Amino acid sequence: MRENEGAAEELQEEKAPAALPMATASPLRYFRDRLSYIAAFAIALVLAGAALVLGQIYYPSSVDIGTVLYAGALVLCCLSIWLTLDYMRQRSYFRQLDEAYVHAAELDAPLRVRSGVTGDQIAVQRLLQAQHEAYMNELGRYRRQQEMHQHFIHQWVHQMKTPIAVIDLMIQQADQAQGEDNGPASNQSLNSLREETERLTRGLDMMLYAARLEKFELDVHVRTVPLHEIARRAINSYKRLCIKYSIYPQITGEASVQTDEKWMFFIINQLVGNAIKYSKHQPGSKKLQLLIGTERGLTELQVKDEGMGIPEHDLPRVFDPFFTGDNGRRVEESTGMGLFLAKSVCGKLGHRIAVNSEPDGGGTTVTVTFEARSLFKLEGK
Repeated sequence: MRENEGAAEELQEEKAPAALPMATASPLRYFRDRLSYIAAFAIALVLAGAALVLGQIYYPSSVDIGTVLYAGALVLCCLSIWLTLDYMRQRSYFRQLDEAYVHAAELDAPLRVRSGVTGDQIAVQRLLQAQHEAYMNELGRYRRQQEMHQHFIHQWVHQMKTPIAVIDLMIQQADQAQGEDNGPASNQSLNSLREETERLTRGLDMMLYAARLEKFELDVHVRTVPLHEIARRAINSYKRLCIKYSIYPQITGEASVQTDEKWMFFIINQLVGNAIKYSKHQPGSKKLQLLIGTERGLTELQVKDEGMGIPEHDLPRVFDPFFTGDNGRRVEESTGMGLFLAKSVCGKLGHRIAVNSEPDGGGTTVTVTFEARSLFKLEGK
């Protein structure tokens, strides 16, 4: 299966809280939470009033029923005033709770709760702050570990490129030293070494680009670039394989787009590499077409091959990381990362990528669409 060349858009959407309950700061919610206290007070008031009324019946005195009712109404009025003032006193805290819940997906949400009044509220506030501090410390530790890991990958890739460059130089020197006296076996060995060296280089480049995705915003320079020139460079990087496997590349059309030249070369290089990888075992000569066109403000790049095609049941997952599908069992070099990385980069650049394919040798078409102003996503506009 084709390498997952284009991944689901890197920017994972933050999940909003499931269902927002009734606002904590609403007076209705406040009084509902205190129904048990109000009910207990009302029952006590009724019992006290009943006792006074019964006492008046059996032991007549100067206290009449009107006085009892007046006293009860006065007590209820005092209770209402107290509940209202208590609600006003705690309203700021309740509003902060609502705000923190609405922004629950943000790291600083617990810090929005800072106006506790009662002992319980202050305890909850301190607990949230302590949990936030512990979480941020743990997150910082993981980030430091990740940065160390990224640094190690960069160092390792660059160190591995040195011996590969030396091997490539030795191959060139051996080729020049033998000159025309090379026998078929010698030529085949040198070509095999050269091909494997190129595979190693491309694998290291993929690893390096995957590591750079973590700091994409620090490694992007958007400008207007000729898309056909980038496509030509990508084709040239595979010219040996195209000759070896009788694959005839063709670039049709020209267009300039706003994108990052280095990252766009990486995307097209992955698409061309995939096309060759899944076409080379097909019999006879094969075409590899790169079609560039502009219509209604949209520029499209299509990479069409005549390879083995992708089974229909694998198509929905071609952009998943490490997914190789049925074709991955037939092609040893499949890693399941090419399309994933390509889609990830397209998502960050504001481009779209899609795959269409016909199984059983029907070929595959990968389309990259450049939309007007799509790159303004990089600025958060």
